[in-house]
Amino acid sequence: MTDSVQQQREALGERLRGLRQSAGLSGSELARRAGWHQTRVPKIEYGKTNPSVADIQVWCKLTGAEREIPDLVASLRNIDVAYREWRRTLDGGTKKKQHEILRLMQQSAVMRVYQPSLVPGLLQTAEYATAILGRSIKFHGIPDDLDAGVAKRIERQQVLYRGDRRFHILMGEQALYNNVGGDSVMAGQLDRLLAAMGLPRVTFGIVPMTAELPMQLTNFVMFDERRVTVEAISAELTITQPREIKLYHRTFDILAGQSTTGEAARRLIRRALEARSVASADAPHPPPQRTEN
Repeated sequence: MTDSVQQQREALGERLRGLRQSAGLSGSELARRAGWHQTRVPKIEYGKTNPSVADIQVWCKLTGAEREIPDLVASLRNIDVAYREWRRTLDGGTKKKQHEILRLMQQSAVMRVYQPSLVPGLLQTAEYATAILGRSIKFHGIPDDLDAGVAKRIERQQVLYRGDRRFHILMGEQALYNNVGGDSVMAGQLDRLLAAMGLPRVTFGIVPMTAELPMQLTNFVMFDERRVTVEAISAELTITQPREIKLYHRTFDILAGQSTTGEAARRLIRRALEARSVASADAPHPPPQRTEN
């Protein structure tokens, strides 16, 4: 859970505590009237747990603050957006999520992308995207709209060619070697990276495996200076606190300073291609089947 999510919880709890105190109710009395366990009130007020919409409605009715309900519910929903489990984010399928990302891109002038272990979606081939999204559908048990999701992911890559947006994309060297879809898919994907490096509004860099990282990292995307999205295993985090965004900006700058670009990055990609070709050639092949005369 990020600091910004916790701060929003605490801010909501503080507002609810103010309503309770203004009504002259103790926490235990409010809990009694609401039919709650007595520990629920302090947990909500100190940001230990989120109230439900029903909790807010009961709270405001018991404290005579019904007019505050719409604003408090809106605050609660902002918290829900900041921390969204994948099972909720993807409950409408992968296409819907791709459309949401496209909308954010279209609203941004500068995008900064860091992906340590996979090729970023903006540079994926259709075959690579099929393997990635197919894996996600299976892992999270979400509706299977694989073809539509892949089509939308490839469609949103058009932002690289249209308008005047700028993109700074960093990926870890390890992403060149992590197996996604097999040798032929990876070979096509690495070729795609070589071609994408010539795009005029894209700055592309590879962080070598030997680089000393500033800290333990996961992938993140920065939309201008206003929003950062982070993908964890179980949830997507949305960060909007300026103080936190500055930390991500600082981290990205450190990684960019460690990255290789231009011909040096091309050499890393070609090396990965050659390593995969050698491994494929050395792999054992099944013996030819015998045929009966």
